[in-house]
Amino acid sequence: MADKINPTRMELIKAKAKIKLAVKGHKLLKQKRDALVMEFFSIMEKAKDLRSELNGTMGKAYTSLAKAQAFHGIYEVEHAAMATRNISAVSLEVKNVMGVKIPSLEEVKVKSSPLERGYSFLGSSAKTDEATNNFEIVMDMVLKLAETENALKKLIKEIEKTKRRVNALEFVVIPKIRHQTKSISLHLDELERESFFTLKMIKGKLARKEDNEGN
Repeated sequence: MADKINPTRMELIKAKAKIKLAVKGHKLLKQKRDALVMEFFSIMEKAKDLRSELNGTMGKAYTSLAKAQAFHGIYEVEHAAMATRNISAVSLEVKNVMGVKIPSLEEVKVKSSPLERGYSFLGSSAKTDEATNNFEIVMDMVLKLAETENALKKLIKEIEKTKRRVNALEFVVIPKIRHQTKSISLHLDELERESFFTLKMIKGKLARKEDNEGN
């Protein structure tokens, strides 16, 4: 059901104020949308670089693992892997990007020295250390990539929401208020013309009455 607007000068003033506010909000939302899009593409470039680097590092890590398995045997390598310590707990902090709360990983210690890795030196070699080192690099990159992928998901969701609000203001809200403003103005102009015509008729009648009385 269409909203009923009283065609008064007060309503006209209110409607004009609403237009001004809506236009300002539309401009701010467009600026926010554009800033979010720029941030999205900036992070996406980092993600692409990380994915490319991760693919190369994964290949290197699996090659070093194959060498360690060929030298020690699969059982000894699995035994060393089982003895390797877990990485420390992952802590998160929240960054605010244009009103979007994005979880960010705090510094996580993935890389470790040979003494910290947990497996015995007697059953390992430089090949085992090389494979372990390469997979620690892979894990560090996986965590960073997970952070960027999550940021991209948050940003694209906010971009879509902001875009819908921009479109709603541009194509629905602002045109509707402008139409209401125009309708009120036309109605007030019509009332003003009617009042002028009525006043003119009254003046004419008074003038004719004065003429008749003078005769």
